[in-house]
Amino acid sequence: MRLTSLADYAVVMLAAAARHGAGARLSAALLAGETGVPLPTAQKLMGRLASAGLLSSTRGAGGGFVLARGADGISLADIIEAVEGPIAMTTCLDSARHDCALEGGCHVRPHMGVVNGAVRGALQGVSLASLSGKALT
Repeated sequence: MRLTSLADYAVVMLAAAARHGAGARLSAALLAGETGVPLPTAQKLMGRLASAGLLSSTRGAGGGFVLARGADGISLADIIEAVEGPIAMTTCLDSARHDCALEGGCHVRPHMGVVNGAVRGALQGVSLASLSGKALT
C-alpha cells in the first residue's frame, strides 16, 4: 500500500499545523512555505481537510484555518480518508463494484474485510500528535 502524493502532502501539512499548537491560525501559504508543498496543492488540500472536519476555517481579517480538534484526536486514518476516501485494500470490498474477473470463485474475498480492518486499525492508532512530534508523554 502506498499513499498518493496528495495524501502524503496532507499528512505533512497537518503535522506542520499541529506543531503550531492548538488554536493557531494558519493559511495555505504559510503551510506551503513551511513544508514545500506547492501553494495550489496546499490550497486544494486545506479545502478538502476542512470539508472532512479536520480543519475549521474563518473568513476575513484574522481568519484562516485551525485544527478542528486536538492533534491527539486526529488519526492518520482520518487524514488519508479525508483525501482518498474510505480505506479499501481491494476493490472487492466495495459491494457496488463487480469488476473483478475472479469474483465468482474467489475464496479470499470474504476475508478481505478482516485484512482491511486490521490495516485501518493500524492507521487509526497513529495520531497526528505523534506524527508532528507533539505526542503526549
